[in-house]
Amino acid sequence: MTESLNQQIHRVLLAGASRGLGHAMAAEFVKKNWKVVGTVRENGRTELTDLANSYPDLVTIERLDITDPDQIAALRDRLYGRAFDILFVNAGTANRNQGETIAETSTEEFVRVMLTNTLGVMRTVEGLQDLVRPAGLIGVMSSGQGSIANNEKGGHEVYRGSKAALNQYMRSYAARHADGARALVLMAPGWIRTDLGGTEAPLSIEETIPELVETLLAQQGTSGLRFIDRHGKTVRW
Repeated sequence: MTESLNQQIHRVLLAGASRGLGHAMAAEFVKKNWKVVGTVRENGRTELTDLANSYPDLVTIERLDITDPDQIAALRDRLYGRAFDILFVNAGTANRNQGETIAETSTEEFVRVMLTNTLGVMRTVEGLQDLVRPAGLIGVMSSGQGSIANNEKGGHEVYRGSKAALNQYMRSYAARHADGARALVLMAPGWIRTDLGGTEAPLSIEETIPELVETLLAQQGTSGLRFIDRHGKTVRW
């Protein structure tokens, strides 16, 4: 695919696009003829590699471990001068035994999940924000389990806590940038069959990601923070 001089080129930076939801989002943006810069944590062949091979003019792969501040800074420097319409941070993880309570979780597991899902995500947002157009969009992959108001059954306590903390920190970020024109999105995609979601999840990637991307695109041009699901409906905090 070649760029037309009369066609506006849209660009998205996807952090965490090697497989699963991130790769599916990258593929959906490619279908819309967006240029995609997708990050992978480690070198080696991934699903994103195949996408980049099929669409070399649209897909670029960069290495990024969001738990490493030096790598975030290095990526910002490598991409300096490019302007992205959307920055979306998809990277995330869960504790190995999601049935354990917060008191049963080891310190190491707690730190690992919180570092990736909360601190790493916010460092990525803060570190790469200047690459996003002033009226662009910054989004992160949250979860319906991050809703405190909707937590009526408990379970998945470490993961829930990490996403609730992420939501809170994005609220703080939004407050600090209240005068900005950017759209800020916390996305709750639903329970989807991925390595993270597991085989019991009721939703497939194929039926959810196209709608998720359409919803994300619809948020462009409306400033401020929203916690929404893939249908665009507000999720209770």
